Amino acid sequence: MQRLVISLAMIVTLSSFASAQTSYPMVMSLKPIAVQAGTTAECEVQSRYTLLGTHQVFVSGEGVTAEVIAPEMPELKAGEKPKDLTKLKLRLTAATDALPGPREFRLATPNGASTIGQLVIVRDPVTMEPASDNNTPDKAQVVSLPATMCGVIEKSEDTDFWKFHVEAGQSFTFHVRGQRLEDKIHDLQNHLDPILFLRDSSGSVVAMSDNHFYADPFLSQTFASAGDYLLEIRDVRYQGNVYWEYAIEAHARPVIAQVTPLAVNPEQATEVQLSGWNLGDVQSGQLLAAAGSLGQRWLTLPLAGGPSNPVPVYVTDQPLFAEPATENETAAQAVAITTPVVINGRIEKPNDVDVYVFEAKKGDLLSFQVLSRRYDSQLDSLVRILNEKGQLLREEDDSRAGKLLYADSWIEGWPAPADGKYFVEIRDVHLRGGDGFGYALAITPTKPYFELEVDTDKTNLPPGMHGVIFVRAVRKQGFTGAIDLAVEGLPAGVTATCGRILSGKCLDGAIVLSATPDAAPAMSRITIRGTASHPQGEGQPPLELAAVASPWQEIYMPGGGRAHYIADDHVVCVGTPSDIRSITLSTTDVRLKPGETQTIQVQIERAPDVKANITLDCVFQHLSQIYANSLPEGVTIDGSLSKTLLSNGASDGVIVLKADKTAPPVEKQVCSVMANFAINFVMKATYSSPPVFVSVEPAAK
Repeated sequence: MQRLVISLAMIVTLSSFASAQTSYPMVMSLKPIAVQAGTTAECEVQSRYTLLGTHQVFVSGEGVTAEVIAPEMPELKAGEKPKDLTKLKLRLTAATDALPGPREFRLATPNGASTIGQLVIVRDPVTMEPASDNNTPDKAQVVSLPATMCGVIEKSEDTDFWKFHVEAGQSFTFHVRGQRLEDKIHDLQNHLDPILFLRDSSGSVVAMSDNHFYADPFLSQTFASAGDYLLEIRDVRYQGNVYWEYAIEAHARPVIAQVTPLAVNPEQATEVQLSGWNLGDVQSGQLLAAAGSLGQRWLTLPLAGGPSNPVPVYVTDQPLFAEPATENETAAQAVAITTPVVINGRIEKPNDVDVYVFEAKKGDLLSFQVLSRRYDSQLDSLVRILNEKGQLLREEDDSRAGKLLYADSWIEGWPAPADGKYFVEIRDVHLRGGDGFGYALAITPTKPYFELEVDTDKTNLPPGMHGVIFVRAVRKQGFTGAIDLAVEGLPAGVTATCGRILSGKCLDGAIVLSATPDAAPAMSRITIRGTASHPQGEGQPPLELAAVASPWQEIYMPGGGRAHYIADDHVVCVGTPSDIRSITLSTTDVRLKPGETQTIQVQIERAPDVKANITLDCVFQHLSQIYANSLPEGVTIDGSLSKTLLSNGASDGVIVLKADKTAPPVEKQVCSVMANFAINFVMKATYSSPPVFVSVEPAAK
């Protein structure tokens, strides 16, 4: 059959004739998974569901760009539809100064934005395992170090071997990235658990590493004898999967594990001590954080051989205090501090405890947050607060940030019971210690605040249609007020109706996006913000609060569960006409009195030949667990009167909203009627109605 290259514009046009239950692509892997800084490489992305018509690629961070290599497609006969495309080549270009490490990428297609894929930017040449095999020592792929070795543990009992030569006295590190590159792959329910062996020419094991960076191995080896050596990598359970990509970075440069101090002020050059491998005479360096860059930042240090590997640093505008060289392991040796402060310290040896003393007034609210494990420290912290009599007042081990649990301790909103002196202790929960056990301990006044989370990380919009974004508030330390939502960075032709998160028990608010009928295919990153006011004491102005929402990608868990992993960006993607062409409501202005109901007639215009089941809802839920609900407090869907399942091609449904007798009054809360197609047991293709404004009138006296 004759073959030709079809232009992207033609592919987009052809792809608009989508079949029922059209899904956005779900990225599964990238091969090779690493790109060397300063080079351009061709990599193949694999997906579930079609990549046909991909026209835009986003890579997170700076210094990396990507473009689509138009695929060769068979010539189509009249009326013939193109086949699904699940492998697509990308041309990735990494600038010379591109920051090494993992990056997110995603694709814009006619069916919307893909799920997240991951790639790694490295500093050394990339070698891919051979197309034949390198599964035995005699077939080992030969590489010249330094190098980044990329491969796939593609089937059960697959073992990859790499062969290299070293001279006596050379020192190399071998850093595996595998398991950590799969956390954000939505549909990969079983993950690689790699183990790494270093063998000499006779096959004897010289060194081995299993779990170092979580499940990923790391080795540092000084070779006593010159000769040929082998690296062997496999899954520790002898399992395999065609999507289990890995990269092994092997080089002789210094690898910095952690810097001390860990916390720095912006725009101030800070001399830091280094811990890690292959450091040689390099024991210190200088860091400089840019203005305005507060929070966690990945910075490099200028070294004689070039920039170091990126290291995580906590940038803060709070006063800093350095743990002194003197002993501070007991209350009698405690170091006096003045709050607010961020303490830079280190648990220097096994059984070490660092003790600090501070003064507080009765009723003072203080928070104690440890920053260590999230900053590549080996410390698994335990924090205790004691009074002058040595009585334990509070103790915390792990903490939760967003939806994830961390080993960093966090005591939030501790009230001082009386005027006086108090002691704060920090140690490793397993009583370990050493060079890599640094920490920053932030002690600050506790104030009301809120955080925002977005479920999920993408909103896909056919032209002329609507999409809904749900934003959830996590209110802290006495804040209970309403939060106004706003969005920035929408693609051309897309507007937003921004709602609010109501005060009290309400957790969620909605933003309904609307694309014009002539909106062109495009994808853009957006920023969602929330603002609120919190009343203070009499005569004081209200406290103005603000937060930027964190996007969370949904993850398909084994057995059909739904979990989340934090993403760098939320994107809005305008695609082409899809399975639902319009959603028409009998009313978009719902007014209820307590105890009343109101009916919304829903009419769905399906694409031709789309007969798949549609479920209608105003609440975002899975297996009866509610993930978002922007309806006002006390307003629910009356399931006995509603028709929410549209099967066998049905297009007419009914939503009946009911206000209970105690529903508080509210004016024009932004809501949405959603029409959902099931993609798999977890994922839905969600289409939204125009914004629905729900009001509850005051109860009659």
